Amino acid sequence: MSSTAHSAGASHFVGPIAKDHLPSSQEHPPLPRPEANAEAVNFLSSLRLKELQMLLFSETLVMVSDGGEHQGELTIEVQSGKYKDQQGLMSHCLIVHAGSHSVLDKTVCGNSVLGYLSWKLEPLEQHSREFIKFPMLPMEQKTSLLKKDDQLVMTRSIREGEEVKTSRTSFPWDSNEGFISEAANLVLLRVMAWRQMVPSNARFLALDTEGKLCCSTYQALGFQTIQMGHQEAQVFIVEQTVHSEGIPMACQFYLLSDGHLAKRVQVGSPGCFVITKMPILREEDEIEPPLAFPKRPLVWEEDMELYSKFLDRKEQLRLGHAGYLRQHPDAQAVVSDFLLFLLVRQPRDAVTFAAEFFGFFATNCTPPPALRSSHPPSPFRPQGPKDGDQSGTG
Repeated sequence: MSSTAHSAGASHFVGPIAKDHLPSSQEHPPLPRPEANAEAVNFLSSLRLKELQMLLFSETLVMVSDGGEHQGELTIEVQSGKYKDQQGLMSHCLIVHAGSHSVLDKTVCGNSVLGYLSWKLEPLEQHSREFIKFPMLPMEQKTSLLKKDDQLVMTRSIREGEEVKTSRTSFPWDSNEGFISEAANLVLLRVMAWRQMVPSNARFLALDTEGKLCCSTYQALGFQTIQMGHQEAQVFIVEQTVHSEGIPMACQFYLLSDGHLAKRVQVGSPGCFVITKMPILREEDEIEPPLAFPKRPLVWEEDMELYSKFLDRKEQLRLGHAGYLRQHPDAQAVVSDFLLFLLVRQPRDAVTFAAEFFGFFATNCTPPPALRSSHPPSPFRPQGPKDGDQSGTG
């Protein structure tokens, strides 16, 4: 089934449909579990939210045969959204939805993937489907990945005609560092295109066509100028290789500077996916420095409008103050009494004198005795030698 899907151009995002092969431990000794290296882990750790937000867009490519005939279509969409986990907790995530379909030799085939990723491209949940509608023996494979507690659970269902085989495998979550799912691979390629570089000697983890963990590597093949209609564009070529136990599978991606996919070629498959219209390339917004406006002294007296407002406000306050004093003649009497007393005594500390004078008007103040000293202790001044006539309060 693997070779048939490969030649039919089912174009899995990592590899084509394959039969479920489960060798026993008696047939082959168990191989050591593959691991991602530090270069791959560090590259994923370097991802930033602002960078990934520049890669949220959808795109469409058409499948053309070696003779130039249109035989299918590929759509890829990456957007931000929210994900609800098994405990009901909501979190922000990346949502990747991609699918392709084609007709080769009157045989319909295609695939689709829907994935929810963390902002570090960790798989939270993913559902993928591949099919080939042979007239006599239609084939279909469904694979789901789901994070459950500290496990990544994979469920695979393969149908050939009326026969269905289902298997379930669990991987420890902490041992999947550097794992790249099908959905994460589509985002990772956009990151490499945006940065115009591939991490050197990076070895990631991936699933092969049989659902087994294996290594996945990326290699930069340089730049190339391609023709799209009447326009030319430079593309960055990245080759991904999935190193399964059988024959390694390679796929080449021709990427524009903002992550748009211009061409996709699966090595060994007839035809390829190409873009038909040059997209508007996205660029990072340049933050311009704020304009400097030097402060200028405001001479409001020379401004006729401001000066007129000043005079109007001044007259408004004068009339308001005069009206208040007419309504409260006792206030003017208190102020006049204070000024007279101040001028008679002429204390050195006018502020303390005012506090002592008006303090006796407070409602919570204890009334003074009928007979008191001419220099009683004051709460507003420190105790010390008594002042002379120039500072007394009477």
